[in-house]
Amino acid sequence: MTIFDIMGPVMVGPSSSHTAGAARIGRITRRLLGVQPAAAELLGGQTRWQTLRDEVELLGAGREFDMKAVRAGTLSPVFFGSALTNFGVEPFLEEFLRMTTPPLNRDSDSGEIDAFSPEFSAFVFKIQANMNKAHRDRIAFMRVCSGKFQRDSEVYHMQSGKKLRLSQPQQMLAAEREIIDEAYAGDIIGVFDPGLFSIGDTVTVPGKKFKFQGIPTFEPEHFMRVSPMDTMKRKQFIKGTEQIAQEGAIQIFKVPFAGMEEVIVGVVGTLQFDVFQYRMRSEYGVELRMAGLPYDHLRRIAASPVEPKDLTLCADAALLEDFRGRSLIAYSGEWPVGYLLKHNPGLELEEPN
Repeated sequence: MTIFDIMGPVMVGPSSSHTAGAARIGRITRRLLGVQPAAAELLGGQTRWQTLRDEVELLGAGREFDMKAVRAGTLSPVFFGSALTNFGVEPFLEEFLRMTTPPLNRDSDSGEIDAFSPEFSAFVFKIQANMNKAHRDRIAFMRVCSGKFQRDSEVYHMQSGKKLRLSQPQQMLAAEREIIDEAYAGDIIGVFDPGLFSIGDTVTVPGKKFKFQGIPTFEPEHFMRVSPMDTMKRKQFIKGTEQIAQEGAIQIFKVPFAGMEEVIVGVVGTLQFDVFQYRMRSEYGVELRMAGLPYDHLRRIAASPVEPKDLTLCADAALLEDFRGRSLIAYSGEWPVGYLLKHNPGLELEEPN
């Protein structure tokens, strides 16, 4: 008979309850056997003991907590819990509210915008398609940066130069949605997007024209050539790739003067390819054919002595075009840059961000 036959099933994985249980087992073992058991014996073996040590060490990773650094945006706090088992959720929410700052001013091309200005302004920071698969909806999330938002009031979209009314603004918590009538600086609202909004857009009251500083786009480091397996689903393929790209999950490019039968998808991390493939299958019903490309850098052409299609390229470089019509060079390693500049006098490439 072992101590686990007395106490119950073997514990799996470290947690506060497991730690307390192990301590209780230790006390009972000492009383029953008159000896101090090894930690590995308490946890049911050396493997579990090593797992516990490794995971406890994670608690000491990173820097000491510093509220000033958090509010300066140089440090991110980490909370441990499980939404699935409802462990640590309420303490997280309470602490998050305690740590949150009041609405802060935001920089724009017209100077700093006061968060307590009475005039409404907002910044689009996220777009999500197919949140409700039954309706194929597309939601643009925007943070109110100043003033008061009122439902059905007229607003001005800076990037398109259009006036519009946001008639169904929503706030969301998990799977719940609630139509709201008003929101204030610091609040986040979701509005239905007919394809007008993009990440980084500015929404203001009519008569006020300025743009908030956008969100930086990271240079992709992995590329794949992507096409639909079923050519009859070309329409769904185009719609899916464009919508997912507008969310910022991927970046898409095409070969100049080629159609949309295939696109070049660029990502920062390879896991994004898996997410993209899954979403295309589950949300748009499109199975993909994907082939890796040998490029790991991308630079936009700032100036060219000839038409981009007439540039002299090396084997490790390719000419691409984004969906704003801008020409770019994808290449592998650093050697192709020197080759391109040497064989194309007058060529200028933008420095990577």
